[in-house]
Amino acid sequence: MRRVPAVDAQRTALASLQATATSLNKKYAPRAPARTPDREWRSNIGRKLDLSSALLSLSVLVDSGLDHYRGSFQNRWMYLPLGVSAAALAASLLGILDARGKSRVARDGLYGLAALTGAAGLGFHGYNIMKRPGGLSWLNLFYAAPVGAPAALLLAGILGRGAERVRGDEASTILGYPAGEVLGIVASAGLAGTVAEAGLLHFRGAFQNPGMFLPVAVPPAAAGLLTTTLFRPGNILRRAAKLGLRLTALLGFAGVGFHAYGVSRNMGGWRNWSQNILNGPPLPAPPSFAGLALAGLAALALVERNGKASSHD
Repeated sequence: MRRVPAVDAQRTALASLQATATSLNKKYAPRAPARTPDREWRSNIGRKLDLSSALLSLSVLVDSGLDHYRGSFQNRWMYLPLGVSAAALAASLLGILDARGKSRVARDGLYGLAALTGAAGLGFHGYNIMKRPGGLSWLNLFYAAPVGAPAALLLAGILGRGAERVRGDEASTILGYPAGEVLGIVASAGLAGTVAEAGLLHFRGAFQNPGMFLPVAVPPAAAGLLTTTLFRPGNILRRAAKLGLRLTALLGFAGVGFHAYGVSRNMGGWRNWSQNILNGPPLPAPPSFAGLALAGLAALALVERNGKASSHD
């Protein structure tokens, strides 16, 4: 039998000891707490939803403030949506700045309060319309309490709560359904309602400017593509939906410029701003389109992520 040289024997013993140490380390070493998969990605989606909620809350705060000021705050309850929308805006801004990826009970509670206040506001504004002579008529829809503002507050609360749900649930579900699909339906329905209000007010203005047709043309197409993508997924439809939502978001910001131009055309222009802001095109209304479009893009990102995870499974 051939004798193994001393150097080879030492190398063999050292390799055996190293293998034994590695095995023991794997077996008995304290395990670091497992990181939640996709925590950072879900945090980014939550912050996008917070941004959409912030835009809606800001729109409600300014729009309701102007309208209720014009109504001299005849009902004490008219102060409530201002305080609640300001609180929802603060919660949204904190959510945007929070990169830790954890849901917060306080934010969730404020979003829930905003949703309840918006739902109650819809009831109050609906009652205001129906109690007028003629009830549900074009005249009352034109000049009575607008239903768009409380609906936007309701949507701000729902989207904010959706952001907290996405952060806190690894499966990203809402009421047992995929969060992307639920939020996509909410965004589509919100866009449809916002289009209806814009169409109503622009019809009242007789569509004097050709640009007034854009809010009743681009957002409906984006909402339709988004809804279709949720139920019939496909790369072409998804890309078209993203393009439509991005154009809608751009239109929401550009609409502020269009409305500012409309204010300047009233008697006295911006020199008479204290009166013309109350009577001219509402400056805070267009950003609602941008907020809902961002929510739709976040919903599509969730749908894509869930689709990829399902295919890997």
